[in-house]
Amino acid sequence: MKMGKTRIVMLPASEVDLTKVKYDPREIEAPHITGLLLKFFVKLVEMPLIGSLLIGHLKKQNKMNQMLRDTLIPEPPMFRPEFPPQEPESGVVFLKEDGKSEDRVESAVECLPQYDPASNINQSSDSTPFRYWKIRDYAYSYRSSLTTPSIVAEHVISAIEAFSNKTPPTPLLISFDADDVRKQAASSTQRFQEGKPLSILDGIFIAIKDDIDLYPHPSNGATTWLHELRSVEKDAVSVSKLRSCGAILVGKANMHELGMGTTGVNPNYGTARNPHDLERYTGGSSSGPAAIVASGICSAALGTDGGGSIRIPSSLCGVVGLKTTYGRTNIKGALCDGGTVEVIGPIASSVEDIMLIYAAILGSSPSDKISLHPSVPCLPDLSSSNENVSVTGLLKLGKYSDWFNDVFSPDISNKCEDILNMFSETYGCKVVEIVIPELDQMRTAHVVSIGSEAAASLSPDIQIGMDKKLTLDSRINFALFNSFTAADYVAAQRLRRRIMYYHMEIFKKVDVIVTPTTGMTAPVIPKSALAFGESNIKVTGNLMRFIIAGNLLGLPAISVPVGYDKEGLPIGLQIIGRPWAEATVLRLAAAFESLRVETKRPASYYDTLKGN
Repeated sequence: MKMGKTRIVMLPASEVDLTKVKYDPREIEAPHITGLLLKFFVKLVEMPLIGSLLIGHLKKQNKMNQMLRDTLIPEPPMFRPEFPPQEPESGVVFLKEDGKSEDRVESAVECLPQYDPASNINQSSDSTPFRYWKIRDYAYSYRSSLTTPSIVAEHVISAIEAFSNKTPPTPLLISFDADDVRKQAASSTQRFQEGKPLSILDGIFIAIKDDIDLYPHPSNGATTWLHELRSVEKDAVSVSKLRSCGAILVGKANMHELGMGTTGVNPNYGTARNPHDLERYTGGSSSGPAAIVASGICSAALGTDGGGSIRIPSSLCGVVGLKTTYGRTNIKGALCDGGTVEVIGPIASSVEDIMLIYAAILGSSPSDKISLHPSVPCLPDLSSSNENVSVTGLLKLGKYSDWFNDVFSPDISNKCEDILNMFSETYGCKVVEIVIPELDQMRTAHVVSIGSEAAASLSPDIQIGMDKKLTLDSRINFALFNSFTAADYVAAQRLRRRIMYYHMEIFKKVDVIVTPTTGMTAPVIPKSALAFGESNIKVTGNLMRFIIAGNLLGLPAISVPVGYDKEGLPIGLQIIGRPWAEATVLRLAAAFESLRVETKRPASYYDTLKGN
């Protein structure tokens, strides 16, 4: 960068000397506010003059105006991700994007390692090491008449009610109809009795985040009022695909209001709590989806990810979360279906279950097929262990060490480093040191992009005063978002193109980028936050430190659990791939998963298969 008299002039990205790039571990500057003080702060922020001064001060502290208004950025804007053509992946099975979801799921089953019911279904939920039941365990039990979807439904309903009746309440779902679940389960049970299950997902219990349409449930985005303005007439596209496979859709999962937060706190319905420690957050915004999977109640859940909202809670709750390439899944029927950073993706307890759900829901929208030119979707062929090892061993993993080690707790970087070393020794993979410039600019470009798009989508509702019904932390967020100008938004899109260039250059040298998923493990829930919420931007910065490239640039990324910190809280490793390279990301995630030595039964866990 060159400094002018009144402005900064950036060199074109292609001319930046990466050997001179220095990592800047800059913390986000903002106060931690909760309780009655938060209420008072919101009143100040929403006052015309004082509010502008407060928001302006926060932006100045974090150099946002300097990056957006005082800097000449030479790149043209990129208003949504644009991907160069990609090399085909090796060792994969191609899927028919326009075919039936049931057929894709069947192809996904054939990609999995051989299933041995004797060593799987006979285990106890108290066995050591702990292991979650997988979708194939349920499917085998149904087909062998060891149980039925209707029997499991009663276990699921009991567990959901038990979680909601805890003290304090721990609501995993905010829209739930036990009779509807029983009805779906009865239909599934009948199909098994007739020997006509629709797919391996028939009878599998799946939760849907509250910003994805699931008919006849309302989609509130965890607000108290959105259903008054927006009716749900049918399932979202991704949900309809799961339904066609016979999945039992249990209801709408809790979330951080409108997806605008990373902790999952929700004064409207109660805050979903981490099954590993009920005094801690799940992470957000897909708090309910991650918690309901981690607690063993559902095999999988659908979430949305616009700023780590699948990967963050998956990491904090010790499960697997996949954020697909932007445009790989059809987002129609989600509240965020007009944005440029969000996707719908699966959360599950294992990589193989992620593969099954991903196979069911994938498929680009007609417009995205035209504009994004997606490659043919595929899955890694994990059925042959020898071939899988040889393909995995050829992959190169990129690691930016200064960034990798910038964590709130050293336990995180140490555990991720240990598993990375073990992985390299086992598979012979190369770990290549890389440099990623302008991470702070990437963070700013992301918050302007997602914030401006959220504010635009909510603008008609704000005009009629609905913003006053939002939670306090959401009102602070929207005060910030509404301060962004059109020029700020265009500047952010110029940064998006610039940062995309850096990443595409990195992917010429490596196949994936590996990082911890989050910079901290699950934070403690302040008691004062339960009634009023909280604004803790520093915690948000720690939780979002490594996840932004997946959203701003639309890259596929997955969080896979790799161990625990000294307090027994889960730690996740993130794998970021090239555009459309979900198969590579899934292959590596499965390999890391197989090396995991330590697995713990969550403190709040329900064995819904056997009812123990």
